[in-house]
Amino acid sequence: MKIDKRIIPLAIGGLGIGTTEFTVMGLLPDIAKTLQITIPQAGHMISAYAMGVVIGAPILIGYSVKFPPKKVLMVLMVLFTLFNGLSAIAPDYTTMLIIRFMSGLPHGAFFGVGTVVASRMAGKGKEAFYISLMFTGLTVANLIMVPLVTYIGHVYHWRLYFAIVALIGIFALLFLKLWLPAIEANQDTHFLEELKFLKKKQAWLVLAITAIGFGGLFTWFSYITPLMTVVAGIESSRMAYVMILAGGGMVVGNLAGGFVSDRLGPEKTCALLIFLMMISLAGVFFLSEHQNIALILTFVCGALSMSVAAPINIMMMKAAPKSEMMAAAFMQAAFNIANAMGAFLGGIPLEYKLPYNYPSLVGVGMTFIGLAVSVRYMYLYRSETPVVEPSAECVSCDK
Repeated sequence: MKIDKRIIPLAIGGLGIGTTEFTVMGLLPDIAKTLQITIPQAGHMISAYAMGVVIGAPILIGYSVKFPPKKVLMVLMVLFTLFNGLSAIAPDYTTMLIIRFMSGLPHGAFFGVGTVVASRMAGKGKEAFYISLMFTGLTVANLIMVPLVTYIGHVYHWRLYFAIVALIGIFALLFLKLWLPAIEANQDTHFLEELKFLKKKQAWLVLAITAIGFGGLFTWFSYITPLMTVVAGIESSRMAYVMILAGGGMVVGNLAGGFVSDRLGPEKTCALLIFLMMISLAGVFFLSEHQNIALILTFVCGALSMSVAAPINIMMMKAAPKSEMMAAAFMQAAFNIANAMGAFLGGIPLEYKLPYNYPSLVGVGMTFIGLAVSVRYMYLYRSETPVVEPSAECVSCDK
């Protein structure tokens, strides 16, 4: 299959974003040692980045909707590259915390604008697949870049991690300039107009599916290391391979989710995938003590964790036909809320000294709620037009 080169700049941007977001988790002890802080304090950098995503997504989108998407994406990538570069030289804990917050600001906005641009470039009936191609950068980051950069940062110095991310940002800027087509800006909108979609029940149902249903998988992913080493009995030295296995699942699941969504429809696909998430998390709870089964479930859960990205974004764009970019930005905020909620709720059983497979049981409950909301959404809105009409025409888009 020939890959449309116009989508590659968005994928490279996703590669950089995925690398900066997830690599830090494996380098917290190294960062804590250099900055002379505790590991929990170093963990606040993860929270600061996530907070930046949640706050930055709607604000940056709100003030950029009238500008051409290509220019907006380039400005966002300049900010991303700048703040990650500054992270490499941050002298102390407070400065690093502020910079990590600033680094998160363009994350959600980039994917928000990128989601709409990808759907505009796609031919009719290929919107979800093109969105999944953009998110391929994020999944490849988990498969290759996160293990590689974690190794480099641990063996040499963690500051190299941020330098590598900044270098990826420079490449993303170059390819955005060369290959991303020009798309006309929507001049007939403003910040408050963009937020009107929040008055619709349809939009809130999609956000609930994302934050609660998708959050179920973060109960598993947040505690995957103790789950695999303590419950499944895998040596800690092999965890890098386990994470590569999960990353491989993400790559496959992301593309499969987009492919199936374009054929089955995003509503049915989303409900089906969340149902499979629930079954898989139940399998993690009951079967993780069997090492081979635990490894299979790692790949499956990894695949399901990204498979819902394309269909759920299509559903959100349908819910906000005149505010697609703002709606997509809110989706990024919802994904980060899912991350935080899954980690928090999944940790409650561990506070009561229950085994490390119990967070996944919490995930079963969260995905069950997400499935119920998905079924309700499908019942109410599946008869609506499957693809929104573009509010801005793509120009210079000849393949």
